[in-house]
Amino acid sequence: MMKHRKIIFFELNEVPFRIIDWYCSLHPHSCLSRRLPQCYQYETIAPDQVLSPWVTWSTVHRGIADDEHLIHHIGQDLSQTNQEFPPLWHLLASNGIATGVFGSLNSYPLPGLLEGYRFYIPDSFAAGNECFPCYLSVFQDFNLQMTARSARNVSGSVAWQAALRLLRDFKACGLTLKTLVSIMQQLLSEQVKPWRKNRRRTYQTVLGFDIFIHELTEKQPGFATFFTNHVASSMHRYWAATFPEDYQEVVYSSEWISRYSDEFDFVMSKFDLFFSKLVDFVDHHPDFTLWVLSSMGQAATTAKPLETQLYLTEIAQFMARLGIPREAWSQRTAMLPQVNVHVWGHYADSFRKTLDGLSIHGCPVDFEEHDGGFFSLSFGNQNLPAEVSHAGLGGKQIPFEELGLKKVPIE
Repeated sequence: MMKHRKIIFFELNEVPFRIIDWYCSLHPHSCLSRRLPQCYQYETIAPDQVLSPWVTWSTVHRGIADDEHLIHHIGQDLSQTNQEFPPLWHLLASNGIATGVFGSLNSYPLPGLLEGYRFYIPDSFAAGNECFPCYLSVFQDFNLQMTARSARNVSGSVAWQAALRLLRDFKACGLTLKTLVSIMQQLLSEQVKPWRKNRRRTYQTVLGFDIFIHELTEKQPGFATFFTNHVASSMHRYWAATFPEDYQEVVYSSEWISRYSDEFDFVMSKFDLFFSKLVDFVDHHPDFTLWVLSSMGQAATTAKPLETQLYLTEIAQFMARLGIPREAWSQRTAMLPQVNVHVWGHYADSFRKTLDGLSIHGCPVDFEEHDGGFFSLSFGNQNLPAEVSHAGLGGKQIPFEELGLKKVPIE
């Protein structure tokens, strides 16, 4: 009986059934626990060769595996791919279905024609803050600045100018006083427990969901997406604190486990809040149906403390040292420890050959090339010995600082 019903496409990135079931057993009176028996559940197989969210979500959105869509990195030029294998929202909007997009991966830039869209907010790795309607750009500006500040370690700072612009327009954007109060409580709690600043990632999603539910309620498109990584972000870091029994040996301290043992519960409680509001919306709008998708599941991560990672922190310095003039390259969006750049013309050949001779601690630096000049470089060497302070380049040893590399302490 779902024919002709509108769809809310809630993208709960990477969360497996195990976490859903665990939360429901912990909170039997939660909305998720009460309503889950009324839901259909499906488990599918990801056919992709590369399992990462910007790959698997592209497979979900486009209906083909990564060996066809070839989307493997943030910041790739998708203009040709979007023509050959358009995402769901493009197909629907271009065929007369009113569509809304909020944060779905690889949704930047805005479509050239916006007539079929009720709202369009690209992902948190967008290269610009353009949104539709344009008044939502004030949120995206703040969102992008905060994401950039907390690429690996969560910054204790706030993009105050962007935050004040957002506060000025909070009613127009759909933000609620309850959310603003909860954010103030979060900032105050960090003064007592500084380690809780890791929860800022979740509050970015809380802000975004306020805007999404406002746009959904006001404009009621036939199809609308909402993407969140807040649960997966916690799973990447704190699996061993919640499920230490998954490991033969847990090398984290009992203090660390005690400190972070509530993080899964915290992030899932926010999802339960979102789920509750959407269920209430669907109950009052029976022409809608709610889908919750994960793109892929996740299991126990490696329980190994990180002290440092090697990051490329000065990319202009790195490119100049490798012989690429400033006018011959541009930086593309990436998630640390990756760095993505596009190199033009014959300089791409030179860059590739030089990269072939770059090594860290005796190991070649991994990189991939796509789209004729798009390079994705992987750094992030973990816990390098203190005496390792040089990289190999063309048979010579070059200090990290000269290449714009830095050992960054990891929280």
